[in-house]
Amino acid sequence: MNPSKHEHPADADPRESRTVPASVARRLRGLHGDQSGAMGIFSLFALILLVTLVGMVINSAKQVDQKVKMQNAADAATYSGGVVMARGMNTLAFTNHLLCDVFALTAFMREARDRNAERMTPEILDNWDRVAPAFAGSEFPKFADLSPAAAEKAMHEREMVRTWSEWSAAASELMLPVLEEILSERQIPEFQRALVRTTPQLVQYAADEAARRHGAAWPREAEVRGVMWRTGVDLADVDPVGGISEDQRRTVPVVDPVADMVPNRERYFRAAVAQRHRLSHTYLRQWNDSSLQVFDVLGKMSRFSSFWRIFTCGQLEKLLKDDYPDDNLPFQIRHTADQIDSLNDHLEGDFMFVGVVYSDQLREAAPGVFRNPSSGDEIAYAQVMVFVPRRRLIKYYPGTGGGGGGVFSFGGVPGQVGPLPGPPVASSDPPPAPPPEPDDDEDQDDEPKWLIGRQSAAYFPDGPTQWNLLNQNWIAQLVPATTRRLPEILSATPYVNGTDDVTPPDLKALDERDLPWLSHH
Repeated sequence: MNPSKHEHPADADPRESRTVPASVARRLRGLHGDQSGAMGIFSLFALILLVTLVGMVINSAKQVDQKVKMQNAADAATYSGGVVMARGMNTLAFTNHLLCDVFALTAFMREARDRNAERMTPEILDNWDRVAPAFAGSEFPKFADLSPAAAEKAMHEREMVRTWSEWSAAASELMLPVLEEILSERQIPEFQRALVRTTPQLVQYAADEAARRHGAAWPREAEVRGVMWRTGVDLADVDPVGGISEDQRRTVPVVDPVADMVPNRERYFRAAVAQRHRLSHTYLRQWNDSSLQVFDVLGKMSRFSSFWRIFTCGQLEKLLKDDYPDDNLPFQIRHTADQIDSLNDHLEGDFMFVGVVYSDQLREAAPGVFRNPSSGDEIAYAQVMVFVPRRRLIKYYPGTGGGGGGVFSFGGVPGQVGPLPGPPVASSDPPPAPPPEPDDDEDQDDEPKWLIGRQSAAYFPDGPTQWNLLNQNWIAQLVPATTRRLPEILSATPYVNGTDDVTPPDLKALDERDLPWLSHH
């Protein structure tokens, strides 16, 4: 019995019963021979789209890679220039100290040459010899023993004074002519003036060299140039460090109290005279304390150390007031705290600089499809500040030294959360028992509070924080690029470091609020 046409055996494949219409089968069999071109057009458009997408990806990757490398070069160039500027400030501070130290040492050696103090001691020691026998008949043993001891001590102190005076005179014969020439030729102020003139060029050289080395280290070597720019708000036009604005207002924010014709020159002069007097006497006191220690402890009978200090102070006063009253003065910072009207303008004008690196425009992938909208060269920028750091903020426990003076202090910032250790205990005390776990509803307001303060100079000697040219702790640090003159700087053509062929982009229509759309630096 034949099965019905609607029934299928259990082992039959249902697909075998399906039939393809004859017209469709004919079209499929003839597809490979179709010459109408529909598939070719479709393939062409797909290929164009694919090439466009690939070009876009390659172009975007190249631009991002170039942006990262340019920014790294800008950071390195800007920081390098800032470090040179900070070192220039520290060198000026060091030479200010050196100048005052030369005055002190010159006074010291002049007294060593003249030997005035030595001539005052024989009479005193002779008087000790004269009165020593009077103690011999004393009924008190300690005074009776003083008679031979005083005579012997006077003899030894004569030898001490003679030997020390001969040694210092011999040293003076060698050193005093050199010290006198340093002062008479004004060698330290001349060095400082040369340093102030050349520091802007050194800043530019350091920035450009850092940029060039970054470009040379890229997989595909590129010519990258770096330029440091001034951000001074009181300059008529934006200008690179060491540019034509040096005649208007020098880059290094210092004043020569002798040669500079600036407003309030007399004020700078008086400040320099007072600073030199104070510091020179400080160094002379240190020289005397170190050199005369043996007389302060073992040679008190002759009073040689007292006479020496008196005569060296007289020599120093003669140097400062008679020999060099109007020159050999330490350089001064341009503005002191009481001369600053706007702190932000002061910092931006004198202590902040923008470093910009320039490179040829990156060649586009698929240039017929993609085009750089800027006609200028590739640029990247960063900003640096030169400043004197302050002691860091720390947490400290009450009673361990206000202001973070305790040795148990540790680093932190206000608002930081997390478990804090308990109050410190002396090492001889037994360790405290761990506190009980507080209940969830227990009031915690009675727990000891940790405070925020700055490191104490006694335990953390970070150095002085005065904003002047006696402080040798000037440093450089990259800061957010927020100067209001940034659009002008980026649009200006530099004429230093051989960059007169640079074509910068035209961004003058922008302001500092628009720049985040171009860069998030």
